[in-house]
Amino acid sequence: MKKLTRILLFSGVVLLSLQSCTAQKKTINHEIETTSDGEMLLGVQSKSQLLKAPYSEWYNPEHDSYIVDQKTITELKKVNLSSYNIVMALGTWCGDSHREVPRFMKILETLNFPEDKLTIIAVDRNKESPDGAEKTYSFGLVPTIIVQRDDKEIGRIVEYPTSGYLERDLLAILKKDMLNR
Repeated sequence: MKKLTRILLFSGVVLLSLQSCTAQKKTINHEIETTSDGEMLLGVQSKSQLLKAPYSEWYNPEHDSYIVDQKTITELKKVNLSSYNIVMALGTWCGDSHREVPRFMKILETLNFPEDKLTIIAVDRNKESPDGAEKTYSFGLVPTIIVQRDDKEIGRIVEYPTSGYLERDLLAILKKDMLNR
């Protein structure tokens, strides 16, 4: 009888665990067709979505032509960037996103930043996503790049870099965080 009770209890725990995992599963790479903007990404995205048409038409040329600031990259390599998480909100309909997102992705690639530490969220023209991420991260303009440590925001780049270079703005955020520790 004890054995049967243990088996039933174990089965119940496994079933609850599976239900919990299913309930938390997020849809990624959601794409819609709009009358005004054509194909549009919405919600959490993988980098691979940006490499597909029609997004690759603006992503690839900007990514490939961007020359990273090597002096700043050298400084960034001294920081343990993988101890941070980055959330990036973008609009596939947005000119600023077309310019800054490919550049930022090239910077992250140059730094070997782990893709699993980057969350890409695509929003519509109202800056909304299917899962309501805009409420969690409070982005009103795109692109918005949020740098987090220990699930707390330590800085953000909104729409365009204030220094003129994304990598310089990123370094400034990280230096400020190191000073505040």
